[in-house]
Amino acid sequence: MMEIADFDSLRRAMAENSEEPEGPARNARAEQLLVEAEKLNVPLAVIEALGHQLKVYNYSSEKDRMFVPFARLLRMWDERPEDFDEYETHSLHWVFKWMTAGMLDQPHIPLASIEKWLGEMEHRYRLAGHSERAVRSAEFSVAGHVGDLPRAERAYTAWLAADRDRMADCHACELHGQGGWQLKNGRDEAALELWGPVLDGEYSCAHEPHTVLASSLAPLLRLGRVDEARAHHLRGFRLVRPMESMRGAYADHVEFCALTGNEARGLELLAERPAYFTDTGQPRSRMDFLAVVALLMDRLTGLGLGGQRVPGPAGRTWTAGELAGHARAEALELAARFDARNGTSYVGDQLRERMAQQPLVDRLPLGVRAVRTAPAGPLAPVAPAPAPAPEQAGQPSFPALLAEARRLSDTLRPHALEAWAAVAEAAEETEVDTYVRAEIADHTAMGRGPEGVELFERAAELYAEAGDEGEAIAARARAAYVRALSGELDEALAALDEPYDRILALYADDATGVRQTASVLMSRARILMRQVHERSTGAGDAEQAVRELLALVGGRGGSDLRLVSRAAEGRAMLAELAEHAGDGERAGELFRQATAQFVGAELPWFAVEYEVRVAALAHEQGDLAEAERALRAALEHGGPYVEPVGRAQLHLQLAEVLGGRGAAEEAAEHALEAAHWADEAGQSGTLGAWARHQLGGFLLRQGRFAEAAEVLESALADLSAETHGDGAVVQTQWWLGDCLSELGEHHAAAERRLQAAEIARHWPEQHDHATLAHLAAESLGNAGLPAEADRAYTRAGELWRAMGNVHFLVRSLRARAWLALRTEAGPEGARKLMADAVRECEAALEAVGDPAAAERLAGELGHTRRQFGDLLARSVPEDADDPAIQEAFEAALAQMTAAISVFAGLGEDGLHSRTAAELAAGWLEADLSRPAAAAARARAVLDAYEGADPADETVRARRAEARQLLEPTEE
Repeated sequence: MMEIADFDSLRRAMAENSEEPEGPARNARAEQLLVEAEKLNVPLAVIEALGHQLKVYNYSSEKDRMFVPFARLLRMWDERPEDFDEYETHSLHWVFKWMTAGMLDQPHIPLASIEKWLGEMEHRYRLAGHSERAVRSAEFSVAGHVGDLPRAERAYTAWLAADRDRMADCHACELHGQGGWQLKNGRDEAALELWGPVLDGEYSCAHEPHTVLASSLAPLLRLGRVDEARAHHLRGFRLVRPMESMRGAYADHVEFCALTGNEARGLELLAERPAYFTDTGQPRSRMDFLAVVALLMDRLTGLGLGGQRVPGPAGRTWTAGELAGHARAEALELAARFDARNGTSYVGDQLRERMAQQPLVDRLPLGVRAVRTAPAGPLAPVAPAPAPAPEQAGQPSFPALLAEARRLSDTLRPHALEAWAAVAEAAEETEVDTYVRAEIADHTAMGRGPEGVELFERAAELYAEAGDEGEAIAARARAAYVRALSGELDEALAALDEPYDRILALYADDATGVRQTASVLMSRARILMRQVHERSTGAGDAEQAVRELLALVGGRGGSDLRLVSRAAEGRAMLAELAEHAGDGERAGELFRQATAQFVGAELPWFAVEYEVRVAALAHEQGDLAEAERALRAALEHGGPYVEPVGRAQLHLQLAEVLGGRGAAEEAAEHALEAAHWADEAGQSGTLGAWARHQLGGFLLRQGRFAEAAEVLESALADLSAETHGDGAVVQTQWWLGDCLSELGEHHAAAERRLQAAEIARHWPEQHDHATLAHLAAESLGNAGLPAEADRAYTRAGELWRAMGNVHFLVRSLRARAWLALRTEAGPEGARKLMADAVRECEAALEAVGDPAAAERLAGELGHTRRQFGDLLARSVPEDADDPAIQEAFEAALAQMTAAISVFAGLGEDGLHSRTAAELAAGWLEADLSRPAAAAARARAVLDAYEGADPADETVRARRAEARQLLEPTEE
């Protein structure tokens, strides 16, 4: 901890403390610094320490402690205003606004005292010559809080009409308040329009766009703009998470989770901030937080999860039902205190309305990992059964159940097996004939997969007993196919010989129908196809069996969907055989024919598998347009009937195809859907993690860095080298590092890049390792860790040298040279490193034979010379004497001149680089008191751009700078 010996060391200590995270530790340090300031016997030191204390209290959960230091400051101002410098005078008047808001947040402070304070603020602002804008804004807050809406409207109008001056809140904060008034009046669109400049980054401050992003969530949901709401949640929560003072905004994000079916994420948010349940420094934000806790717990209880354990106040365990009651009671008690203070019921009314909200979206996928707390509904509606007779209302009769099951089976509807299960259950209490028992056994067997052999055999016996020998043979054939599914291929083929011969004989004698015959032929074809796939033998036999099937059913389908389905599946089998033989083009055409038959028969869900096969073949052939078409068709055909894991896979494949052609925005939408359905399927840690990995990459491509970072961090929690491959882990870390770098979180970016580099270190090919080490070094430098950055650049440079990559070796040396100015190596070490970079370039240029490579190296040399000149000019110590300054500038000018020569040799490709170096040299000439030489360089730039496109931004900038360089000589 820094020792406070004088005023300067006190100021440095306060500056350092300001950079610490919000919270009690920072507040405690501010209190210690005030004690140290008092020891200095310098009034301004005490004033600044009190101001620092006020600031850290305001940006923490201990806002109620602001009043004491402010009262002391105000007393010091009244007694000796001359002790305040200009900045502290401004600060004193500025925090009057904090006091007004702070008083509103404390229900024990009487309303009369707040009104008196408003008058005091107005009086002092008038004396200081400030506009009344800040005063009217404060009055608006008071009136809005107590529910005096006419007064709030008057204050709002006066606030906007008053002149903006130094006491007005920043644009971002003002727009937040103005948008809030629109929300209070039910004008969601108007609020979002007002907030637009803050959301777009035009205006910002310490707490914006944090609070605007949070406030925008509910209106966006109400307006149905769910994609924006999702983005604002991911982006905004990332900003709010590390800031202890933002409990109110944090509550908005919990509320968002409760209103969008993301209850599990809401619980995660509560678990991150246990202190928010009990921190009493700002009662109003605690009331808001407890209200949304009650809302979330009510939602869980309504879903039948009232007994689930949930995060809550420390000291005991909580269930959702218990916490709902506790949070509601605490919130209402606080609201009652505010209403008692205000003399209205407004706060309590607003609070009860908030707690009574109903979900606005059943389930809004967020992209981050989520566990569904609501019971998943059916993926597709079951076709409605015929309306029961009046006397059967409520419970269908057995005949109705049987008729519905037969209808679903005959028309190949999804959920037919579920209908037969209902028949089987009802049959336990009803006497049924032998044929129906055969049907029940047959369809029950179909739902058991490899375990259905015995039931199929039983069904065959019952069909035979009922006198339907053809259906009995078909059931035995199905039993044989099930054996094949279990790997018993030889046994399956042997078991099918007799049924095959028998069904053909019966069919020839008109003793059975085409349906039963086709069923046996299909079972035989399926078994022979498995032999092809598993043993790579018997393709000829399989093709013969398929063609025999097609000869039977071809043209006979008509309205018999079973026969149409047999024909389509047979054509798909021929496609598989063509694919097996290496004829991908023929296979694709046959698969398309099969899907067309299914779709034409209004059985599109059967086409899904074959469209996926078409997509895979098209991808192999490089036909991405056809792959995209087929995957879109698969999603359309499958509709709601595809199982969650299948939907996840389809969306993910389509996302990858779209991403491959650069459609990152739509690719992100499909990756988001893939992550959602993977979560629904219980595959969050496997398929879901991969979908999130892809989603993060697509968001990064769009420049949506905060959203991408949230998603990628969520993916990393589940990605593993064992399941997904270490390449996926490295890529995710890499992308996350890029996001964090763009967000200014340089230390965290460096950590991610170093973690990825450590994995890549073990790969045979070292380019990724070197690149990641280089990027990590860049992040470490931006994080203010020059020594660590130098070590990382050194490591990267060694790797670049080993790979023979001169360009990046030189860049690592240049970066180290600039870092050296901030380390013990100093200017001398910096100059040595830059000289090494020049030598590496020149040596490589001498050795290279390829003209294109030589041109690229020349460009690298020119940039290195240019940077060498900049470094020499900037590394002159502030206290250097004139001869030392002149010597450094001369050396810098020599490097600039050399750079100009190199760039000139590159012709048009080096034009912009040459003019930049020429201007830099011109400024050096001016600093060396050589106006004529400076002017000559400026004119050289203007001449270089004669006839150039005036709309070119670089041309315009260079010309403007050249004219600026000419001005002194012209004067």
